[in-house]
Amino acid sequence: MCGISGILSFNKKIEAVSLKKMIDTLDHRGPDGEGIWLNEKQQVGLGHKRLSIIDLTDSGKQPMHYCNGRYSITFNGEIYNYIEIRENLIKQGFKFVSNSDTEVLLALYEYKKEKALEDLDGMFAFAIWDEKEQTLFCARDRFGEKPFFYHRDKSTFSFASEMKALFQFIGKRNIDNKHIYNYFLYSIIEDPNNPTTTFFQDIHQLPPAHYIVIDSNNNMTGRKYWDVDLNYQVNYSIEEAKEKFISLFTQSITRRLRSDVTVGSSLSGGIDSSSIVMMIDRLKGTGQIQKTFSARFHNFEKDEGKFMEMVIKNSKVEPHYVYPTAESALENLQKIMYHQEMPFGSTSIAAQYEVMKLARENKVTVLLDGQGADEYLAGYSNYWPSYLMQLYRENRNKFHQVNQHLKSLHNFDSLEQNFDFKLKTYSYAAYKKYGDIMRRYKNPSSDYFMGLNPEITRQYQSGRNPLYKPPHLKKQLYQSTLKTDLANLLRYADRNSMANSIEVRLPFLSHKLVEFVFSLNDDFKINNGWTKYILRKSMEGILPDEITWRKDKIGYEPPQQEWLNKNAFQSLFKEAAEDLKKDRIITKESDMLNWSYLMIYLLKKSFN
Repeated sequence: MCGISGILSFNKKIEAVSLKKMIDTLDHRGPDGEGIWLNEKQQVGLGHKRLSIIDLTDSGKQPMHYCNGRYSITFNGEIYNYIEIRENLIKQGFKFVSNSDTEVLLALYEYKKEKALEDLDGMFAFAIWDEKEQTLFCARDRFGEKPFFYHRDKSTFSFASEMKALFQFIGKRNIDNKHIYNYFLYSIIEDPNNPTTTFFQDIHQLPPAHYIVIDSNNNMTGRKYWDVDLNYQVNYSIEEAKEKFISLFTQSITRRLRSDVTVGSSLSGGIDSSSIVMMIDRLKGTGQIQKTFSARFHNFEKDEGKFMEMVIKNSKVEPHYVYPTAESALENLQKIMYHQEMPFGSTSIAAQYEVMKLARENKVTVLLDGQGADEYLAGYSNYWPSYLMQLYRENRNKFHQVNQHLKSLHNFDSLEQNFDFKLKTYSYAAYKKYGDIMRRYKNPSSDYFMGLNPEITRQYQSGRNPLYKPPHLKKQLYQSTLKTDLANLLRYADRNSMANSIEVRLPFLSHKLVEFVFSLNDDFKINNGWTKYILRKSMEGILPDEITWRKDKIGYEPPQQEWLNKNAFQSLFKEAAEDLKKDRIITKESDMLNWSYLMIYLLKKSFN
């Protein structure tokens, strides 16, 4: 795990000091070393901050060069199957001088060019300069675990792991009003309809599962190299599906344990993180003890300590706890925003930040965590309406059966007689069009727009709602996994972990595992009211039943309302609202948006 940066100039020489300023902002991502390289013409330069994980020797230093200097790379991430790829390349006649996955990646690129991406099991963002072809090849992993931001104009193409590094080069750092509009109105941070945009004007991001190629004449091409095939489906029995799931999950965890430094786990007490901890316990050798890191909350009914204790009692674990408070969250908010560079959803991100800090204090450099499972295994309650709408159209008997199970298990009401339910069920296109038309005819000064300056509202209210949820389970899971919800969680995890020089690895995001789950029919996700059904069945006999068959879902949820009601937070909300009024972002306040006001205020303070 590292911090990367680079500049490709189209009309003048690059100064090393420009790269130095960029990577100096990324110290937290790589405290173990740095490197800067310029080619002979000084038209291209690469920068790197190193967090040593695989091959701790100088042989793993970057930027790394290959094939007599033809290829030069700056790479952030891990290639989990680098050992298998290395063995295959050796059979093809390739030779290696290091044990690093970076050299393996360079060799594979030399062998297969862009098709190398198809072979990678990993999280990555990298750029490779080809001196012979005079091209810069940039790629990002399938789910977007690792960030890649860039700026392009007539004179340069520049990129970095974080936007703050680009600010050092381009100077400009203006917040984009359309993102503020979408954030206030729809609570979205990244626009799924415009996935290359960010909260800042003139700074773009490479979407997950994409690569781009830029040549020395500023010509840029690119494409998406991977996707989930929603039409592919297998017909497995529950036993066959369990066997396949366990096999893929075990392989994913085994590969993500590969490291030359200490590996620990995040433990929340939910089924996802608990499954990882218990599986690692089975894979570890006799006498080896796994370190876990958790957030607890004093005197809070949703504290998950009792579930954490169940895991600890059933495994060889050395537990570590941190107890976030309103005061610690408030103290860390500005630092967290500096690292996140975009708004974040709740104070749970502050709790996550403290867990990462705890791991670093205990000399753990790699942490396995459970993000990703909820999005493709239907772990959230907001998937239920989409599934019920689908069944209402396709199988009315099954609709009533599933609806009854959801009511009895979760006290969930489908609102099947509701107009929105019927319209969305039978005509999704009409539902979307109806919502957009209704919004376009509203007065820009109305409360509907949450106090946003009418001048901003008028610019964007005729646009499409970027967050309509399709009335079809698999399509909504696809949207959440590859376009919306997961992107936020991955950003939170990457920035919070790297702020503390920690590498987070996510076993549920093996692309083979994700592809397999999408190929199963819906009953393997939601069955008799039970979400994440294939995971629950696969963990029988591995997890304590009290966790396997938990009905509730929490996940690092702090006593947020109690915290936000404290005077210090209330004062900060007022300060934020007054600042946004002064800057003409809002003209009046809405109590519903106190947190949103605070996020934009902290973002402005961090970077404007």
